Amino acid sequence: MAKTIELITPISVKTLPAGFHSDGGNLYLRVKDTGARSWVFRYKQAGKVTEIGLGALTSRSLKQARELAGKMRTAVKEGKNPVPLVKVKSDAPAKTFKDYALELIESKRAGWRNAKHAQQWENTLEQFTYSKIGAKLPADISLADVKSILLPMWATTTETAVRLRGRIESVLDYAAVHEDADRRNPARWKGNLDKVLPPPRKVTKVIHHPAASYNEVPDIMSRLRNKDTASAYNLRFTILTAARSGESRGALWSEIDTKAKVWTIPAERMKAGREHKVPLCDEAIEILAIMKTWNIKNSDIVFIGGREKHLSDVAINKTLHAINPNVTVHGFRSTFRVWGAETTSTPSAVLELALAHVNQNEVEAAYQRSDLFERRRDLMTTWGNYCKTKGNIVQLVQNA
Repeated sequence: MAKTIELITPISVKTLPAGFHSDGGNLYLRVKDTGARSWVFRYKQAGKVTEIGLGALTSRSLKQARELAGKMRTAVKEGKNPVPLVKVKSDAPAKTFKDYALELIESKRAGWRNAKHAQQWENTLEQFTYSKIGAKLPADISLADVKSILLPMWATTTETAVRLRGRIESVLDYAAVHEDADRRNPARWKGNLDKVLPPPRKVTKVIHHPAASYNEVPDIMSRLRNKDTASAYNLRFTILTAARSGESRGALWSEIDTKAKVWTIPAERMKAGREHKVPLCDEAIEILAIMKTWNIKNSDIVFIGGREKHLSDVAINKTLHAINPNVTVHGFRSTFRVWGAETTSTPSAVLELALAHVNQNEVEAAYQRSDLFERRRDLMTTWGNYCKTKGNIVQLVQNA
């Protein structure tokens, strides 16, 4: 008896692209665009081609599929109907919502730029979902189940509820793909939960980070200049560059070109996932020169905190609140934006790019491909000069 050619391997069975792949001996692996994988037994009898589904890859292994295909080929040769032989077998028990949630988190962990993302997923799902639907099979989770989780928190902790809804939806989508199931996701917003829950923007107020007025900035900067600490230097650098605190605290010497006066923050450290070039004013360069003299161990970290690691946000906040307890570090980005709009003739597009904001208008974004770097250099130079004043308004004259 001729040996059946086996074309699919234990590795390729999980990596083959979308399509219909033959293993030989009438056995095929169908891979959908979604990534779902299922077995198919295909044979021809009396000139007619017949396809019989053998179940998803998650419910029948490659070895099991081959064994079943062999029995079905024998049945076909004997003139018998092979369909009754198809009984989905699996050595593993059916996976629950919690099983899939933990599996999804692990699959995403390597792609998350910040380890906190995984922790946030784990904490919210553990706190709000596992006691109610954790032991349920994804196919058994209903709209009523999702509502029972979200309704108590929708109007009180809306931001958390919105994020939780998205995570539940992702887990259920992940389960459906791996089970090769075509079913409605009860956690989906559009056309589903939007019919039973009010829009988030109507049940919660936007809370902005407390910010200093731009008239207060020169005084704050003056008081910071009297402090000879890494946290004070970092806070000044953060204000002068209009950067996020995490971006400036994480600054590396390998990102900075002091000759060109440019700080290039790589995409993996940016909120929008895009590289951002920051023009550095004279005072920012002076701060870097001081930090260089402090770097006795030639570390790549610019602002070194305790144990030769990056400064903590706690240290920065403590320094700021010793001067002004009513504002936040992040609020200086808003301060910068208001200053630019009210006291200079800088176009909005330049101000938004200085803050590394992504243009939400897709049409404008398609045509605005320049990062307007030279315009931003003029802006940051003017901002740096303003931070040295006593609060005078400095007009930035727009070039003709």
